Amino acid sequence: MEYAKLFLSKVIDANDPSALARFNIAESDFPTDAERKAYRFIVDYAQANRNNAPSYATVAAEVPEFGAEYVPGVTDSYEYLAREIKDHSAKLLLAEYLPKLVEKFNEGERGEKLLDDLRKNYERITIGTSVREKVGTDIKLDGQSFIDEYLDRKAGKSFKLWRSKFPTINEQIGGYFSGNMYTWYGRSGRGKSVFTMEEIIEAAFQGANVLVWAMEMSRFEWMARAYSTISGRKGYVSAQINGIDYDAGFENRALLSGKLSEEFEAGLRVFVTMLEEGEIMAGNITLRAADDADFVTRDIRQLEADIIATKADIVLVDPIYLMDFENNTSRTAGGDVANTSKKIRRMAGTYKAVIHVVTQAEEVKDDTDDEGNRELRPPKRAEIKKTKAVLEDAANTFGIDSLDGEGIIEIGKGRNGGEGSQISVLYLPNYGIVREFPKGEEAVAGQFDF
Repeated sequence: MEYAKLFLSKVIDANDPSALARFNIAESDFPTDAERKAYRFIVDYAQANRNNAPSYATVAAEVPEFGAEYVPGVTDSYEYLAREIKDHSAKLLLAEYLPKLVEKFNEGERGEKLLDDLRKNYERITIGTSVREKVGTDIKLDGQSFIDEYLDRKAGKSFKLWRSKFPTINEQIGGYFSGNMYTWYGRSGRGKSVFTMEEIIEAAFQGANVLVWAMEMSRFEWMARAYSTISGRKGYVSAQINGIDYDAGFENRALLSGKLSEEFEAGLRVFVTMLEEGEIMAGNITLRAADDADFVTRDIRQLEADIIATKADIVLVDPIYLMDFENNTSRTAGGDVANTSKKIRRMAGTYKAVIHVVTQAEEVKDDTDDEGNRELRPPKRAEIKKTKAVLEDAANTFGIDSLDGEGIIEIGKGRNGGEGSQISVLYLPNYGIVREFPKGEEAVAGQFDF
């Protein structure tokens, strides 16, 4: 393979050793010992001599076997030579790896393990044999690419904005931008799953493909809650709660216990048929629940596979700490979940998805008044439990709390503003009612204590 010696010869003639790094050319890309020795000498020489390349005479003296292979006056571009070098390198790596894969296959390795091994090595070979022709974006010279992206976003081609169900969130942060990760946190039993369910269902009403990893709830329990809130949005049921009439949904507890009246059972059948026929919700929701027999692997690779399979625009991971974490390569406390969080954040960008992540906040003792009554108080960022990485990797974080028919959402971190803003919520999830109070409207204390 001549391209490797041509590349090195051009580096020497052009006094351009940095081309090796610019085009991602490594020692392993050179097929002969002479070329590898010449590569190491050029790199070492450049480091010791202010990034200058050695002359041909010096290389020939230090690596005589390469001196005979040197080709003066190479006019082919670095780009062309690098592509050919990497093409050959990829073939060599494949030739080395594939027999090992076949050997594992013949030894009876499970298909899931084989595919995981294939995926890892595909990524390794692809990254190692890619040609890097340019580093980053030139803010001065790449303005047209910005204009092109702007026009694509304007036309809704490369970017999507999904509106929150809660108007104040839309006012403060603009809604949920594709490519971002958002973190929700609250103390145990305060409504994390309810609030995030409201948001992903809202996106489905806007036409989104939604993927849900519900790792704490059974399939039936999650669907009962979803059917309650979806029907509540349409006001299929009239409910009087503490003397106030509401347009509500099917009662969640009655759905869970199988105790709907005959009239409501008939209504439920009609509702399910209309939902199936697309008359209620424009988008789709794919649910993977805690009791699904095939939901055994819950790592980052399975999440990516599910995103690809469902073409998900919106993803909900509830909660992140029940995932199978990545290896703790940093060997620091929380490093496993930190690695997982980082990869989820990158995945959001790769697939232009909105990913909502749920985690838990520390239990505290200061949420009661002087008489021992609990007060509505969303947790602060410092109270995030399990991992701080989900805070750092998120575009926005949302602390939540609920009590006696009221809920609250506080924007804890806002990349685009809104930090500290609070949203007061009418919180009656049993009746499919979770919505922001109109500005100026406040609940009467204890009004919804039932």
